[in-house]
Amino acid sequence: MKKVKSFDFKKPPKNPGLRWLVQIVCSIGLSGKNFTVRKHNMEGLEKEPYILLSNHASMTDLMVAQKIVYPQRLNNVASIEAFHNYTAVLFRHLGVIAKRKFIQDLQLIKNIRYSLTELGNVFCIYPEARYSLDGCTSYLPDSLGKMLKLFKVPVVVLNMKGNYLSHPQWNKYGKKCPVEADMTQIITKEELETLSVAEINERVKQAFVYDDFAWQLENKIVINHKKRAEGLNGLLYQCPHCKKEFDMHSEGAYLWCGSCGKRYYMNEYGQLSATEGETEFSHIPDWFKWQRQNVREEVRNGTYHIEDDVELKTLPNSIRYIKQGVAHFVHDVNGMVLTGTAYGEPLKVVKNPLEQESIHIEYSAVYGKDLFDIAVRDDSYWFTPLNARDILTKVSIATEEIYFMHKEKLHKEK
Repeated sequence: MKKVKSFDFKKPPKNPGLRWLVQIVCSIGLSGKNFTVRKHNMEGLEKEPYILLSNHASMTDLMVAQKIVYPQRLNNVASIEAFHNYTAVLFRHLGVIAKRKFIQDLQLIKNIRYSLTELGNVFCIYPEARYSLDGCTSYLPDSLGKMLKLFKVPVVVLNMKGNYLSHPQWNKYGKKCPVEADMTQIITKEELETLSVAEINERVKQAFVYDDFAWQLENKIVINHKKRAEGLNGLLYQCPHCKKEFDMHSEGAYLWCGSCGKRYYMNEYGQLSATEGETEFSHIPDWFKWQRQNVREEVRNGTYHIEDDVELKTLPNSIRYIKQGVAHFVHDVNGMVLTGTAYGEPLKVVKNPLEQESIHIEYSAVYGKDLFDIAVRDDSYWFTPLNARDILTKVSIATEEIYFMHKEKLHKEK
């Protein structure tokens, strides 16, 4: 099989077109959400280019960013699969530039700089690089501060709440939920000159704190969708009662363990309660954090290991996914290895721990089956487990924890 031409990432962004139509689409998309925005320290930025850092939970994020920046022009970055889903012609016309997830990309830096300096536009970045899994802040890379200092323009953070609750990645049923946003200039152009990279990162992290489930409970926001807990087993894969992994199940508003039978009800405020006995975690992000701690212990003691045969597809460009047959995926404390055949040739993709800060996952609610995506410069490898069940969240957590562990070791050696 002849290898297909890879996507051209060198094309600089364009000034966005069809802005009037985009505003109409965004207004329709946000209708019924009781959308509100609060702006803080934004004086003087009405006609100036700046970096807009936004949290990321659903497609609602894109609508909010477009809505509140208008009438200023906005460029933003999207993953290669988004260019596939909505076509490269449309996205480029809208001023969007493409990237592959979780790889170093100097061309992206050049394109962002072009947008800011040559076009004079606002540029929106989603530094978490994926949708939030549990409705809380995801991993923010340390390289972010260095990049922001390089651009020498003000830094604004868009912190949204409610966008996750309406369409969490593990449950894509549309649910009515208000959306609110705080738009805050956290670093001025002058401050960038004096702040250290570490200080910049700390300001960003403080501005990015959010917890949609806590916000829902505090504001007594009712989400009574009949299937509100379906798919939650993908996120909460380990039973806190018997500790069994990958045997959680969900239907309607209930989540239960197939091993011990422990059952939980998700109420209209997003809180969990055991139908019998102790409720180990009423707050979903607390359950998620408990799982992370367990994975961290496995990583640190060297026992973490997941592998499976996988169905492999590649996405070299935005045109189509290409089926490549069955491959094999191994993940342990030494990194990731994907072996198989692609384009008729032997394939071996190795991701060392310090190469992969995080990993892109898609729960079955999006594509009909669980998917991982790991990328190299000229291709993206999408694969779904053929035997293992509900391993996405654990692999995602482990990827970050393995990175953290090896990064700590590197610092100790210096």
